[in-house]
Amino acid sequence: MTNITRALKDVPCGKLERLSESPIDVIRERLSTVFGIANFSEAVVAKRNIEAIRETTWALAQKADFESFKIVTKRGDKTFPLNSDQINRDVGKHIQTLSGARVLMDNPDLICFIEIAPQRIFIYAEKIPAPGGLPVGSNERAVSLLSSGIDSPVASYKIMKRGVKLTYVHFHSQPYTNRNSQRNTEDLVRLLTRHQYVSDLYLVPFVEIQRHIMTRAPASYRVILYRRAMLRIAEAIAQKVDAHALVTGENVGQVASQTLSNMRAIEEVTPLPILRPLSGDNKEEIINEARRIGTYQISIEPYEDCCSVFVPKHPETRANLEKVREIESALDLAPLIIQTLEQTKRKTFKF
Repeated sequence: MTNITRALKDVPCGKLERLSESPIDVIRERLSTVFGIANFSEAVVAKRNIEAIRETTWALAQKADFESFKIVTKRGDKTFPLNSDQINRDVGKHIQTLSGARVLMDNPDLICFIEIAPQRIFIYAEKIPAPGGLPVGSNERAVSLLSSGIDSPVASYKIMKRGVKLTYVHFHSQPYTNRNSQRNTEDLVRLLTRHQYVSDLYLVPFVEIQRHIMTRAPASYRVILYRRAMLRIAEAIAQKVDAHALVTGENVGQVASQTLSNMRAIEEVTPLPILRPLSGDNKEEIINEARRIGTYQISIEPYEDCCSVFVPKHPETRANLEKVREIESALDLAPLIIQTLEQTKRKTFKF
């Protein structure tokens, strides 16, 4: 209920349980983004007698072109004198007489829904699909490692859909890269915030850690070491915001760092669970989902991100965990990670 109210905060409408004298098109668009709603309807209110129910249902039916129909009544108020079956038969006979259409229980052209509530009677003929899932905020908080590419915004969407409120972390390599990556990421967060209404984005300057690793570690292990450092930083931010998991857009086998051996070597550095909702998806499936949720056009804007800087030509695809630990132990990354966290900036976005 709180999320629906937030979605409609600047739209003139009545109380949550009743939408009247309102811009219905705007309301439909807003509610279609609220996780936790399976469907919703624009209903007409009828007076509490069977004659009014008949006439109101017929007025609604006349707006549709149909040759078959059925009536579905839900009697939440058991004090109403007729039960659901009696209402169905009475109203159905009225509609059939006036329209000449036949009653069809399976796949009719028109379904008229009647809901008998304690105070009002609602009648509607359409269930508008919404994303479903669980209300954002009902399943605690996680930190999403967000690039400006295609995958991580889709991963974030999927996890929010399960009721998890997200804090976003973006790693950049300025001044070795331009600001396009950061700008695109901010646009993505701005778009995704319509699902949770307030979002924090932490912008992490990662280039000094990359330079440090590049000059001291074997080239083939750089990406793995970069990712381990990223997870340590993300974990520190998670502790700060009381988050209980990390979220990534990783997809098994898609790039060198996303082989099973490498993911194991990378995730070892954090005790937090890492949620990878795209791990079994094909790239085409991810792209289609990005198009559907509206992130694709932002993600394909030109950009350079930190993953394109100081990357070796032949990265390791099956990392030896002991070797990774040995290499990393000589790097003394802890002071750099502390320094990077101190330089990290936070931006807040509101819908």
